[in-house]
Amino acid sequence: MFKGSMVAIATPMNDDGSLDHESLEGLIEFHIENKTDAIISVGTTGESATLNFKEHSEVIKSTLSIVNKRIPVIAGSGANSTSEAIELTERSKELGADGCLLVTPYYNKPTQNGLYEHYKSIADEVSIPQILYNVPGRTSVDMLPDTVYRLSSHPNIVAIKEASGNLERSKDLIEKCADNISIFTGDDKTSVRDLLLGFKGNISVTANVAPLDMHNMCKFAMEGNADEANIINSKLDTLHDNLFIESNPIPVKWALHRMGLIKKGIRLPLTWLDEKYENILEKSLYNAGIIARN
Repeated sequence: MFKGSMVAIATPMNDDGSLDHESLEGLIEFHIENKTDAIISVGTTGESATLNFKEHSEVIKSTLSIVNKRIPVIAGSGANSTSEAIELTERSKELGADGCLLVTPYYNKPTQNGLYEHYKSIADEVSIPQILYNVPGRTSVDMLPDTVYRLSSHPNIVAIKEASGNLERSKDLIEKCADNISIFTGDDKTSVRDLLLGFKGNISVTANVAPLDMHNMCKFAMEGNADEANIINSKLDTLHDNLFIESNPIPVKWALHRMGLIKKGIRLPLTWLDEKYENILEKSLYNAGIIARN
């Protein structure tokens, strides 16, 4: 259903932080031209946490209209309130999203049984393909493979995005869950490794700025061609790191602005990239062949 290089797309904003639909159109066309396999709208990189319900819906609706069924659009609809996640997921379905990505509830730190009941409630309530999303470094909660396995038999749960970067976790998920659902990596740094293990795709931050390379890298790795995948990955390796030199999506929005694709807009409490990091990120973009040197 979903596979390959799936970009966790940044949400373009004007300098005052309002939504920039014109830049969104250009950004989406950039991805389609460069073979991005699917778009994740208003995920973590899309600043879902600082968009209100109306804005959330607007971005998804605009993305679907611009894409016009050329590639899948997966809507971020997670929340730390189960009822709110159901509402966002239902709205995403109404708008025509191909699927939804649901981050584990953050801050309130539910138990494993709480995570199971949270996701089961959403999947029972809304009939749309749903991707679980585990990113303990941001949420302070870690959904364990046994919990994923319990959820993997639900017909509306089709995949998990695992962003821990942990090798043993990747192996455990493959062993326990790969027969029931697709497993995607959410960690660009270790994506080749996980794709070679049997993951079916990468939900990527790096793909925002290097979509064609990430598409080709994922394709080679999923075909078992480690040599070609690693050649591309070695070019992007430093970029994978430096796109997290400050909290995501601060660096990637700076990079997209440097590439001329978006304006200088971001929502508080996130702020624009600190000047002391600009040269570091500039060099990473240059070394990856994304920009020319000034």
